[in-house]
Amino acid sequence: MSTSRHAAPPSLLHQPKAVWAVAFACVISFMGIGLVDPILPALASQLSATPSQVTMLFTSYLVVTAVAMLLTGFVSSRIGAKRTLVAGLAVIVVFAALAGASGTVGQIVGLRAGWGVGNALFIATSLAVIVGSASGGFAGAIILYESALGVGIALGPLVGGELGGISWRGPFFGVAVLMLIALVATIVLVEPTPVPARKVSIVEPIKALRHRGLLTLALTALCYNWGFFTLLGYAPFPMELGTHQLGYVFTAWGVLVAVFAVFAAPRLQARFGIARTLYVNLALFAVNILVVGLCVENKAALITAVIVAGVFIGVNNTITTQAVMTVSPVERPIASASYGFVRFIGGGLAPYFAGRLAEHYNIHVAFYVGAAVVAVGIVILASGHKLLAEAERNQTADGHGVAAADEALAEELGSAS
Repeated sequence: MSTSRHAAPPSLLHQPKAVWAVAFACVISFMGIGLVDPILPALASQLSATPSQVTMLFTSYLVVTAVAMLLTGFVSSRIGAKRTLVAGLAVIVVFAALAGASGTVGQIVGLRAGWGVGNALFIATSLAVIVGSASGGFAGAIILYESALGVGIALGPLVGGELGGISWRGPFFGVAVLMLIALVATIVLVEPTPVPARKVSIVEPIKALRHRGLLTLALTALCYNWGFFTLLGYAPFPMELGTHQLGYVFTAWGVLVAVFAVFAAPRLQARFGIARTLYVNLALFAVNILVVGLCVENKAALITAVIVAGVFIGVNNTITTQAVMTVSPVERPIASASYGFVRFIGGGLAPYFAGRLAEHYNIHVAFYVGAAVVAVGIVILASGHKLLAEAERNQTADGHGVAAADEALAEELGSAS
C-alpha cells in the first residue's frame, strides 16, 4: 500500500540536463535584444560613425531575422529541431566573434545580419525542444521559457554596459563565448529529434497573409515595432550617458518589459479583452514616445519616459500575439512566421530612419514620427475590429481562452528576440 495518497507533481527545478542547456542558450539569445544599446554612442565615437550608421546594427539584424523567419519552418521540417538548434547557435557564435574582431561599422552591420539568421533558426526551434523535454508538461515548459525571457531581457543591457565599459568589442566576444558554451551543451545533452512528417513550404507564411485578420494584426505590429525600435535604437544618443549608465537604464527598462509581459498582460487581457487592451496600450505607448520627443533636452524626464516604455512594450508583446493566435486560420508555426516577418521589418527600418530624420531635421522629429506611426497602427487595428471581436467571442464560448493565452505567450516568447 502506498504511503501517500497522491503522487507529488514534478518539481520545476528538477529538469533534464537538456532543458537547462537550451534554457541557458535562450537567456543568452534574449540578451541580444538590448545588448548593443549601451555601446551605440561609443561605437559612433570610436569608429567615426554617425548615429544613423550605428543604428544599422539593429536594421541589418532585424530585417534579416524577418526574412529568415520565413525559412525556419522550411529548414526545421527537413533536418529536425536539434540540428536546426545547433545550426542557429553555431551561426551566432561565428558572427558574434567576427563582429567583435571587426574594425568598421560597415563590417559590424554586415556581421549582425548573419547573426540574425542564426538567431531566427535558434529561437524558432528552442521552444519546441524545451516543451518536448521538460518535466511538468506544457505549463512547466512555459514557466521556464518565461524565466529565460525575463532574465535575458534584463541582463542584456547590463552585460552590454559592463563589457562595453571595457571595450566596445566586449559584448560581441562575450556573446560568442557564452553561445559556444551553450552550443557544446546542446550537442552533448539534447537528444536527437525526429524529422517532421510534413515538409513546410517557404511560401506558406506569405500565403497566410492573404487572411485579412492576420495581415491586419501583422501591420499593426509593424507600426508598434517602429515605435519600439525608434526608442531602443535612437534614445541612447540624447541621453549622453556613459556605457555603464546606459546599461543600468536599459536594464530597468528590460525588467519592466519582462514583468508586464509575463504577469500583467494575461490579467489585462482576461479582464478587458484583446481589442480594448490593445487600443489603450497602443495609445499610451504613442503618448509615451511623444513625451520622449518633447523631453530630449531634459535628461531626467527622457530617462524616466524610456524606462516607463517597458510597461507598454511588455503588455503589447504578449497581447498582440494572443490576438494573432485568435484570428489566424492557419497552423501556429505558419502564423508566427508570417507575423514575425512583417513586424520585424518595421523594427529593422525604424532606427535607421530615426537617425536620418534627426540628421536632416532635428532629434525631436525622429520620435514624433515614431509616435505617429504607432497611432497609425491603432487605425489599422480598428479596421479589423469586428473580425477580432468575433474570433475572441468564439474562443471564449469554446472555453479555450486560458489555454490559448498560454500558447500565445509561449509563441511570443519563442519569437521575442
